[in-house]
Amino acid sequence: MLRAMTWNVRTGGRDSGGADRRGLLARVVAAERPDVLALQELRDFDSGDVLADFAGRVGMRPHLARSCLGQPVAVLLRPPLRALAATRVRRPFHHAAQRVTVATTAGPLTVLSVHLDPYLGLRRRVEAGWAAAALRRCPGEWGLLAGDLNTLDPIAEHAERVARLPVAYRRRHLRRDGRTVETRAVARLLAAGLVDLYAAAGPPDGGLTAPTRHGGAEFSGMRLDYLFGTPALADRVRDCRVLRGGDAEYASDHYPVVADLDLDPA
Repeated sequence: MLRAMTWNVRTGGRDSGGADRRGLLARVVAAERPDVLALQELRDFDSGDVLADFAGRVGMRPHLARSCLGQPVAVLLRPPLRALAATRVRRPFHHAAQRVTVATTAGPLTVLSVHLDPYLGLRRRVEAGWAAAALRRCPGEWGLLAGDLNTLDPIAEHAERVARLPVAYRRRHLRRDGRTVETRAVARLLAAGLVDLYAAAGPPDGGLTAPTRHGGAEFSGMRLDYLFGTPALADRVRDCRVLRGGDAEYASDHYPVVADLDLDPA
C-alpha cells in the first residue's frame, strides 16, 4: 500500500514575527509516514539546507520546484520509493508545479505537486489546464495531481460560505459578475477526465481543509486542497481523508489530505 499526502504548510512553516512551525510540520509528517508527500508554500526552502534538513527529519528525499513569483512546491519520496524522473513544469504558474515519476510494481506513477493562483479565478483555470496537460504526458496510466488549488468544487453549494468572507477575500471566489462562485479550475480537471479522490473514497463530510485552529482570515470553512487521480489510479484508492486534530491543528492554516493507494514501490 502506498500513502500519498498533500499539504500547504503556510509560508514555509514560519509566520512573520511568529513562531517557527517546522517542528510541528515534521511531527505530523513523521506520524503519518506518507510514501509520497506534495508540499506547497515552501518559502525559504530553496535557500541553504532548509529543504534537506526538513527532508532528513521526516526520512524522505526531496524534489523542489522553485518559483519566479510566488513560493516553491515540492514532492518528497520515502525510500524504497525511487524517482525515475523529476522536473519542474515549465509554465508560468503563480507559484510552481513539480512533476516526479516513481517506480511501482504496477508501472510508473507520476505525481504532480501544484499550487494555483490565489487571486484570479481565470488564471487558476488556465493553470489547471497546464497541470492536466503535464499529467497527460506522463508514462503509463497512473497519475496523481496533488495540491492547493485555491478553488471550490463545482458540485457543492458554496454561496453562503463565500458570503461569510471579508470582501477582499470574497472576490477571489467570485467571477466577474460578483455573484457566480468561481469553480472553473476544479471543473477543468474533472472535464480532463481526472477523478476527485476525496469525492470517490472520502467520508461524506465535505472534506474542508481550511482554516485550522492556527487561523486564516481568508477562509470560512472551505475545501481548497485536493488529490486528483487518473481513472486507473482512482480504482486503486482505498481511503481518502483530511487529517485533523493534534499537531495538524496548529502546524499550518491548511489541513493535510491523505489517500491510501493499492500500489507498491518497485
